[in-house]
Amino acid sequence: MTGSIKTVLHPVSDLAKAKAVYAALLGVPPQTDSPYYVGFEAGGQHIGLVPGGGPQGMTSPVAYWHVPDIEATLAEMIAAGATVKEAPHEVGGGRMVATVVDLDGNVLGLLQDH
Repeated sequence: MTGSIKTVLHPVSDLAKAKAVYAALLGVPPQTDSPYYVGFEAGGQHIGLVPGGGPQGMTSPVAYWHVPDIEATLAEMIAAGATVKEAPHEVGGGRMVATVVDLDGNVLGLLQDH
């Protein structure tokens, strides 16, 4: 697989307070600021804040590996023993995401642009 981690999503309980903390840490205001998602771009990384863990019910941060072919990567990971937590689906702008669980219960995110 050729991919790299460029996106990390964090579940937060208080979006307004978390936004202030991450803005102070990253030194930039959010680029995306909505009631259901706040996203920062800093140093080539995307840091997202998801209130209440979002519809996917995140309970801890999830790192998203950017991959060229999400379906092929997912098939290889399943063949190696991973299980699908969240099937590939579009989240807007042609971006596809999915999550899998490794053999130890760790959640890994996959992300494919266009």
